[in-house]
Amino acid sequence: MYTGVALKRKKSVRKALKERGKLSVFWKSNNLDMVQYKDSCPSVQGTNEPLINYMDVEYFGQISIGSPPQNFTVIFDTGSSNLWVPSVYCVSKACEQHSRFQPSQSSTYSAEGRSFSLQYGTGSLTGIIGVDQVTVQGISVANQQFGESVSEPGSTFVDAGFDGILGLAYPSLAVGGCTPVFDNMMSQNLVALPLFSVYMNSNTINRELNWVPVSAQGYWQITLDNIKVGEEVAFCQDGCQAIVDTGTSMITGPPTDVVQLQNQIGAAAVDGEYEVDCNNLNDMPDITFTINGIEYTITPEKYTLSEDSEGMTYCTSGFQGLDIPPPAGPLWILGDVFIGQFYSVFDRGNNRVGLAPAVP
Repeated sequence: MYTGVALKRKKSVRKALKERGKLSVFWKSNNLDMVQYKDSCPSVQGTNEPLINYMDVEYFGQISIGSPPQNFTVIFDTGSSNLWVPSVYCVSKACEQHSRFQPSQSSTYSAEGRSFSLQYGTGSLTGIIGVDQVTVQGISVANQQFGESVSEPGSTFVDAGFDGILGLAYPSLAVGGCTPVFDNMMSQNLVALPLFSVYMNSNTINRELNWVPVSAQGYWQITLDNIKVGEEVAFCQDGCQAIVDTGTSMITGPPTDVVQLQNQIGAAAVDGEYEVDCNNLNDMPDITFTINGIEYTITPEKYTLSEDSEGMTYCTSGFQGLDIPPPAGPLWILGDVFIGQFYSVFDRGNNRVGLAPAVP
């Protein structure tokens, strides 16, 4: 669907947000590309979608809604299924600081009028559902349902560098019965193949994809065989469930497991984060996720996140505890700390995820 290009990097505001108590607990790697793919894909043509890296926390690209087009920046999120942007009728502080959709300015707009509500891991919003043309870098989707946010309480979206979110998960996850953007792209024959992929690394890929069946069609959910710390199986000894989620920055898991994992890698809790000694990376264990019989190893250099500030380098753990109760959970979330090490293909046609390591 998209072919990534070089990213524009904004000045980090992590320190300022931390001082104000608003530092997001989410982190991301340095590059995000979403591309059309097939097994023999050198000749497949994609559409370029330049994305912005915002303080290594959020990645977003531009879309437009309406005729003439109104531009918005959105996160491309495989962990949700709805598209939403702020409405001109929204008076929340978060909306005031972002681009807002004006339905009266679009000749192709129609109002459904139904209300919707979305709750994310951090942040929530409510609004109404509208229908209009949505364009992603030249790919125009007709009659696309989307949320017009009229209330975004709290501070979560105030500090966000994006206007809205474009979900890329399965339709069953969509709130309000809305058809996701990619599903409409498929049904309107706007993409050659029913799949897209994500790549967050500048290294080449010269290995074949390893395919993993989707175990539940909502999130991009898969089965983990086990998780190793060093050479020993430490978690998911009998298998467990995980989702591959571009909208989550870190690798998350059940809180009790992740506290144990933080201890095993030598991370200590400081001001709501888990910090590690940057000088000890060579002594820290690798973490290996076994998926469908294949081992995917993340080294300490890849599962820790570093920042230079006032002449000092600080390192934090890329793991976070997150309780997802039944029936959806418990779940591990393979966020961008994991995804950033691999070329990841999301294949709706065969309900599977493909993973190929990036090779220096």
